[in-house]
Amino acid sequence: MKPYEPDKIRNVALISHGGAGKTSLAEAMLFDAGAVTRMGRVEEGNAVTDYDEDEIRRQISVSAALAPLEWKGVKINVIDTPGFADFQADVRSALRVVEGVVALVDAVAGVEVGTELYWRLAQQNGAARVVFVNKMRRENANVEAVVESIRTRFGKAAVPVQVPVGGELSFRGVVDVITKKAMTWDGGKEPTVGAVPADLADQVEAYRAGLIEVLADVDEELGDKFLMEEEITNDEILRVLRQGVKEGKVFPILFGAASDNIAVQPLMDLIAETIPSPADRGAVEGKHPESGAPERRDPSTNAPFSAYVFKSTADPYVGKLNFFRVWSGMLRADSTVYDATRRHDERIGQILIMRGKHQEPVPQVNAGDIAAVAKLQEVRTGDSLCDKSKPIEFTPVEYPEPLMFYAISPKTKGDEDKMGAGLSRLVDSDPSFRSYRDPVTKETIIAGMGDQHLAVVVDRLQRMGVAVETREPRVPYREIIRKEVTSEYKHKKQTGGRGQYGHVVLRLAPASGEGFKFDDEIVGGVVPKQYIPAVQKGVEEALADGVLAGYPVTDVEVVLTFGSYHTVDSSELAFKIAGSQAFKEGVLKASPSVQEPIYDVEITVPEEHMGDVISDLNTKRGRVQGMDQIAPGTQVIRAQVPLGELHRYSIDLRSFTRGRATYTMKFAHYEEAPASVVQQIVEEAKKAKEEERK
Repeated sequence: MKPYEPDKIRNVALISHGGAGKTSLAEAMLFDAGAVTRMGRVEEGNAVTDYDEDEIRRQISVSAALAPLEWKGVKINVIDTPGFADFQADVRSALRVVEGVVALVDAVAGVEVGTELYWRLAQQNGAARVVFVNKMRRENANVEAVVESIRTRFGKAAVPVQVPVGGELSFRGVVDVITKKAMTWDGGKEPTVGAVPADLADQVEAYRAGLIEVLADVDEELGDKFLMEEEITNDEILRVLRQGVKEGKVFPILFGAASDNIAVQPLMDLIAETIPSPADRGAVEGKHPESGAPERRDPSTNAPFSAYVFKSTADPYVGKLNFFRVWSGMLRADSTVYDATRRHDERIGQILIMRGKHQEPVPQVNAGDIAAVAKLQEVRTGDSLCDKSKPIEFTPVEYPEPLMFYAISPKTKGDEDKMGAGLSRLVDSDPSFRSYRDPVTKETIIAGMGDQHLAVVVDRLQRMGVAVETREPRVPYREIIRKEVTSEYKHKKQTGGRGQYGHVVLRLAPASGEGFKFDDEIVGGVVPKQYIPAVQKGVEEALADGVLAGYPVTDVEVVLTFGSYHTVDSSELAFKIAGSQAFKEGVLKASPSVQEPIYDVEITVPEEHMGDVISDLNTKRGRVQGMDQIAPGTQVIRAQVPLGELHRYSIDLRSFTRGRATYTMKFAHYEEAPASVVQQIVEEAKKAKEEERK
């Protein structure tokens, strides 16, 4: 594939709720452009962009895949993105590096909640938006209803530019309302072009008038002609449509059936004609990595080189692959670039144009284009690559906080080291996946966007030869005291030789929000200075292991007020034991309780499921903080919910909303758990200790 100049490139992401047909559309586009000789199918496991083993087995996209093609003198970099919210990190990454999106809408289901989420993200990224109503051959496909659904959700700027020819199984093409030409497909790759069918003439005129009315708000000259009822030419309509799409003031609606390759070519024409090129996007902004001063780069091949790494993968054949979008300049094979994020040089070997898993080496890649490079040593997703003499760093994509957590452990001792290395590789390639050691529960935790996301992670570990087990993690509770007490403990032991003696008096008091504080008020040397650190160490050890249920004690002030010692039998160990035991006894007298982590949860849900969601939150001890309408028919519910009630929330929410709701969660604070919950926590801790003794 030859290098293309920025004005001849179109970068487009396919976005939608899961199951709308993005992968099938990418396949049809590749076939129509001659990039592949036959159309693959998701069901058969031979689609170009669903090549990963997890995708073939699950028959869903789990990561974004590139599908570049050449169409009428333009290079279109298609990015097929996942539809399921579990894999939204790749959608967010893709939206950073494209100028436009095609939002797919199922002709029967209409606009679904995932499509709304990604539409809003595209809007925030300033991407031009086109709507493709797919699966027009499905039974119960309803043009009027689906157009109304689109315009209700996305506004009156969403306007049809085609009229479908036929419906359901008889759907065979479209009429372009601008050119008034009908294009129909009868099993072949190329359409038959003809006049508008008589029974569609009125609808074509109505849709054309609706399009011109929307365009009248985009361009003043066309608006004046519209008001004066003067004739408006096709060239004028196309010019203003291009302007409206670029400015985000018009969202053309097209119709087709991707899996049957009907009406896909008109979509490709529209992408080439109306989606902004990288040259149209204008300069991109960043900062100097050292000074922080603002920097700008023009989308020109003559500008200094700069690029953003938006995706990393661990390919089993070539090792790690880094996918990048060139913002400015050009990159040649066998050159050196500067990683402004990590402050080091990287040697570039082959530059690869990726089509699914197929790799095509190219000598150079220009501003505006998307490519990949293998075997970079330290580069990660979100890094900025540039010319070292003209450094620039771009703001990385923000990814949502994890929603589901598993505790993970190796099945055998030999898998322990391999598990750590495998998790590290997966963290490097997936910005929404986290792995860490919980300091409270002492468990290794894997965290992701949902059960399907973590299932894919575990499958990939297994393929690396790491056998693991997962379970629901323990909640990192904390213990507190609620009143001030004094506690005394004398450690006295005589064993025939030198004995052990340590005597302390501690004052324990709540210290809300202050963690742990230790002090002493010893006067007269009743506890020698050299033993006071041992008392503190004993308290800290007891603090870490907990007293009530085995969780760390926090927000407590401990003061050593008095004690005594023996000139021969006292030692650091004796005072350490005395401090530990005095603290434990004091906690039990100080009205102890347990605090639980509380999370802020935002649930985006269709209005018809509002009652179900709120009812379920009540059963989870959730407190609804507020509700806002973010689009017609869609609400956001804000609530605070204990973490212990959220471990399986993604599964529960998907179940009772039929996959139509999404949510985010973020740690808010700790607060005291209700007495019934505290009792349950303590009983479970006792039971766990008894099982350990067995």
